[in-house]
Amino acid sequence: MGTWKVPVDILAESRFAISTLAEVVGSLNALRSARTPEQRAFRAAHGAAFHDWLADRPVVVDLVRASFRKIQAGRFGLMADFLGMPPPWVARTSFEAELEQLCALTDDEVRADLAATAKARLSPTLLGPGVRDALVDLVVWLWTHTVETDWTRREQVLRADIVARTDQLARNGWGSVLHDLGRDQEWVGNGELRINRFDRPAVSLPAGSRLTFVPTSHSSSWAGWYHNHYAVYYPVTGRLAAVDGSHGAGLGPLIGESRAQLLRLLEGPRSTTQLVALSNQTLGAVGRHLKILLGAGAVLRRRSGREVLYWRTPLGDSLVASGATPQRRTKSATHRAT
Repeated sequence: MGTWKVPVDILAESRFAISTLAEVVGSLNALRSARTPEQRAFRAAHGAAFHDWLADRPVVVDLVRASFRKIQAGRFGLMADFLGMPPPWVARTSFEAELEQLCALTDDEVRADLAATAKARLSPTLLGPGVRDALVDLVVWLWTHTVETDWTRREQVLRADIVARTDQLARNGWGSVLHDLGRDQEWVGNGELRINRFDRPAVSLPAGSRLTFVPTSHSSSWAGWYHNHYAVYYPVTGRLAAVDGSHGAGLGPLIGESRAQLLRLLEGPRSTTQLVALSNQTLGAVGRHLKILLGAGAVLRRRSGREVLYWRTPLGDSLVASGATPQRRTKSATHRAT
């Protein structure tokens, strides 16, 4: 399956959405097959704990193994459908809501999906009761131990990507938005969306289908579908790395009410122009303050067309939530960030 033929009406109704389950799947991909420097760093941080958790859970071990089919000569790779089910259709979905969809599956449905993915006889551990429960346990562990504590920051990055792409869409149309979804994913024109590089016939999305584009914090990219709901999962630009400086570094210069005012205004993504208008500070002053905030790790940024959007990191959130100016609470904020 190399490309999807997307009718004009389906593309027009498609949308961007954030998925907590997609973050979990990205974590699982990194833990089982770390190929990029980012994935290797992630596995170094969480791999030992994951291995220890799996040690006395053979059902989960076999479940993970059967959920992925490796790319081999003459055979394309595949991931179990339940790992992308259901693709989100609302702008924001809670982890509990997405987990509920997995809990609604039966053991037989999970086994059927595994058999279709692996194209091989399932191990004996997967033939008995409790396969669905093992899946739920796996997803909950990954969420709790690798995603949840960092979710606020991740969600801000993902939401900023959506803001930037919807802005591009309004300016230049779908071709400009979908040209850089990630490796092997791109809009190729003539109503076709490439989802991988496999030499397979194009698949036409049925009438009435839904199509969702889902940014993720990981370097992995994949496509998913469930019945007539399709989704493309792509790595967001500037995923987990700090922008123009390391988080927590250089907090000494982070003082003064002017920078505190900008932090308070950055509860969501805003452009430099918006900050100038809302703060009544000059463009030069806003630019200087944002440079310091970036270096201190209190804000992140990404480009949106001709503008650059800024938003707070968890460190910036904690400074604002303290109710004090950064000048009086710098030491405490540094402690929270470490």
